[in-house]
Amino acid sequence: MKKLAKRNDDYMKLQTIILAAGQGTRMRSSMPKVLHKIGGKALLAHVYDLAMQLADNSVNIIYGHGGEQVLATLAGINALWTEQKQQLGTGHAVMQVADWIEDASTVLILYGDVPLLRLETVTKLTGFADQKNMGLLTVNLDDPTGYGRIVRDEGGKVLAIVEEKDANPQQRSIHESNTGILAVNGGLLKSWLNRLDNQNAQGEYYLTDVIGLAVSDGIHVHTVQPIDDSEVMGINNRLQLAQLERVYQMRIANKLMENGVTLFDPARFDLRGEILSHGQDIEIDVNVVLLGKIKLGNRVKIGPNVFIKDSEIKDDSEIFANSVIENAVIGSDCRVGPFARVRPDSHIGNHVHIGNFVEIKKSNIGEGTKINHLSYVGDAKVGVGVNLGAGTITCNYDGVNKHMTVIEDGAFIGSDTQLVAPVKVGKNATIGAGSTITKDAPEGELTVSRPKQVTIPGWQRPVKQKV
Repeated sequence: MKKLAKRNDDYMKLQTIILAAGQGTRMRSSMPKVLHKIGGKALLAHVYDLAMQLADNSVNIIYGHGGEQVLATLAGINALWTEQKQQLGTGHAVMQVADWIEDASTVLILYGDVPLLRLETVTKLTGFADQKNMGLLTVNLDDPTGYGRIVRDEGGKVLAIVEEKDANPQQRSIHESNTGILAVNGGLLKSWLNRLDNQNAQGEYYLTDVIGLAVSDGIHVHTVQPIDDSEVMGINNRLQLAQLERVYQMRIANKLMENGVTLFDPARFDLRGEILSHGQDIEIDVNVVLLGKIKLGNRVKIGPNVFIKDSEIKDDSEIFANSVIENAVIGSDCRVGPFARVRPDSHIGNHVHIGNFVEIKKSNIGEGTKINHLSYVGDAKVGVGVNLGAGTITCNYDGVNKHMTVIEDGAFIGSDTQLVAPVKVGKNATIGAGSTITKDAPEGELTVSRPKQVTIPGWQRPVKQKV
């Protein structure tokens, strides 16, 4: 991931602390809160990815509740992990890494359950931190219930943060609220951590108390506001999780539309992963879900109710309604669906038709081939210009092992054919409808496997007996 350039000659090394030790009891889940997902990615992973876009940054994650699960799930994160064995407040959490904090660094405090913070906001915030100044992210809320209030003097200078449970009625009427996100010089922060106490209604060590200590030490507190409230909204329950999911999806949808993608209804589009690349004039209908890493070529059309995971769709291809594509490559100018399923490790060549109720699994399908109806093709290599009739299946599994079916260029497979693998159909061969092929079919020839048709004269259809 590309990191930002240094801001100026006075730029200090950045150290980011992500607080992620909370239990999240209101989620009513056996899974730690920070592992719940938005856009298919854990909340904590969103925050980490944001931090890693900042230059010269090292990250220390404070974990606690469900620690083993958090560490196992996010093992790929390149960060230091520090356990907060007792949850005694946000100040206590940061105390756990006091020895790691360098005096000359800028320390950025983030939260593992606040996933939608923008890079521009964080960059602006860290720009205020030096030996005489610090940055504090605040937000004006119509309903600030539950948030600490920003107390200012008559001139507008920040004096302190008062937690709601400790606030008097006048302070509770303040709408400017604390997000907990701040940037501060490392040496200053360590000195204030040593002066924190837990003489408050919660009996906890509040990180917010460093604001009052900073003011008493003559440090100027600069406040920054987010572009919108959703940036700083934390997640404490399933309702908030769902609300921020829609905010996240709308951000993604807006960006795609700005880049030329047509979304028939952006409110009914979900990206749970990443579009690595896309071309021009793409159309995406309603209720499409894209999961994992996706590549879309030029003029791709995706119909309603389509699910695509970790796949590439090349130029001019159309995916019709209710189709599923997983870990596959769809070539140029293809038609897939409706109600088709392309399973993992399948490679569909150019100009291929995969029709309704067709399933492709771990197969290579050659250019110009047509599989239009009610077929299953698994563990197969299908050549160029092949036609598979309706109801054709490859019998690739013997109960223990999978076997390969090879259908060479130009072959014509009649309807309702079973190809019992391992088997090969030669180039330009024809298989008569209703055949069961257990031996290789030679190229250029007609191969038929059917019982002789018999008519029994005088046969009477059974009649139900009266009781």
